[in-house]
Amino acid sequence: MQRLNGLDGAFLAFESPTTHLHIAGVLVFDPTGVPGGVGFHQIRDLVAARVSRVPPFRARIAEVPFGLQHPTMVDDPDFDIDFHVRRASIPRPGGPDELASLVGGIVGRPLDRRRPLWEFHVVEGLEHGHVALVSKVHHSIIDGVSGAEVMAAFFDLEADPAGSTPGSGPHPATGDRGTEDAESEVWAPDPVPGDVDRLRDALGSLPRQTDRVARTLGKTVQTVRNLSGRNRQIPGSLPPSLFEAPRTSINRAISSHRRVALAEMPLDDIRRVREVLGGTVNDVVLATVSGALRTFFSERGEVLESSLVAMVPISVRSEKDRDALGNRVSALLVSLATGVEDPATRLRAISSGMQVAKAQQRTVGSDVFSSWAQALFPMVATRVSRLVTNLRVFDHIPPLFNVIASNIPGPDVPLFMAGARMVAMYPFGPVTEGVGVNVTVFSYVDTMYVGVQGCWDLVPDVDVIANGMVDSLSDLVKEANRRDRPVPWWHTDPHT
Repeated sequence: MQRLNGLDGAFLAFESPTTHLHIAGVLVFDPTGVPGGVGFHQIRDLVAARVSRVPPFRARIAEVPFGLQHPTMVDDPDFDIDFHVRRASIPRPGGPDELASLVGGIVGRPLDRRRPLWEFHVVEGLEHGHVALVSKVHHSIIDGVSGAEVMAAFFDLEADPAGSTPGSGPHPATGDRGTEDAESEVWAPDPVPGDVDRLRDALGSLPRQTDRVARTLGKTVQTVRNLSGRNRQIPGSLPPSLFEAPRTSINRAISSHRRVALAEMPLDDIRRVREVLGGTVNDVVLATVSGALRTFFSERGEVLESSLVAMVPISVRSEKDRDALGNRVSALLVSLATGVEDPATRLRAISSGMQVAKAQQRTVGSDVFSSWAQALFPMVATRVSRLVTNLRVFDHIPPLFNVIASNIPGPDVPLFMAGARMVAMYPFGPVTEGVGVNVTVFSYVDTMYVGVQGCWDLVPDVDVIANGMVDSLSDLVKEANRRDRPVPWWHTDPHT
């Protein structure tokens, strides 16, 4: 039995009927050349053989009575691989639009809290004979970085690892070999503690919880003082106010239904823009989001009262936490400079804003948010979340930020599952009350794969954002090429 920490527990506590806090991914595989092909049965057997490598995948949550503490993770005595690995198909030959339609339905349904909090949907019928795996894992188990580690448990670094049987290849990260048939293992789950035991444990921790609230409050006060002192010493370092995010049509109360869109951006193009125009890879990605949203709101005929603000999750995972599951994240609020027309100038403004936001984050520290998440009683968080949903609060107040934008670094070498090479990986982060769009990108080999998830009611035209990112990158590349073009000799002055 293991109690969830503050951030992990918070992702459970703040979930509501409209806010589904799971992370999803669409992994596309090419089974060409694999003897016998690759489909549902091969992937199902591989996952069954390797699921023991990810202990949370065989554990479910056990709520603490009255929400006095964060839930605990306990072995699921009724674990059934066939509940978690499911078969789906789209009409052949299924293209990106058909796949996106299926994925929108999958991510729009919450995970069953009576079971381990994950699902894999094996999708057949794709064009070119490809097969897809749609993964859906609750945010209380993983963040973006640890999610990549979790999925690595089911991958190989080559199509046919030497000496392996289906499901027994080496772990791409550790090199460890799994068992040849996990379903033949004798797995003895620990007994599930009863309500009385969980309540006794929670009551025993209440004095520590009270002390934790007091210490967190003191730490927050000190952080505010440090931040104020820093801002006085460095004029102009203040980030956008929390309440400077403009009201828009995508920042309202959301429904439970989702739409998604897929896109791809060449990693070489992003690097070229970075090298010529400046900034980081993440700055360039944010600039493509900014350009896409300018197009999106322009097509809606919507005039923004100020530049949009993005919430940018960042990993605070240390080296000792590299292989740990759960969440090691913080967040920055950054202006997307959508009021700036020139793409290169917009990129510079975003890059400058990111530097200021990172400096602020270092002053605040990465543990303030996690400390409050740990100190907050789940019963309070859950009731607040439900109240916000039921009262449609964000139909009446300005948003704290307009969009969530994440950039997750992935492997630069090909990965294989059941012998089939992964040819694409589109990520999807959750949308939340008041923020109807989440943009997530994942780098794999030589491509940035874009996944845009939106509330169906607020953003039925979510594909405009995904396609707009591709067009925005193209504009940045053109500007980089223009600036990097050698000046003809006849335009130079030999006397200067």
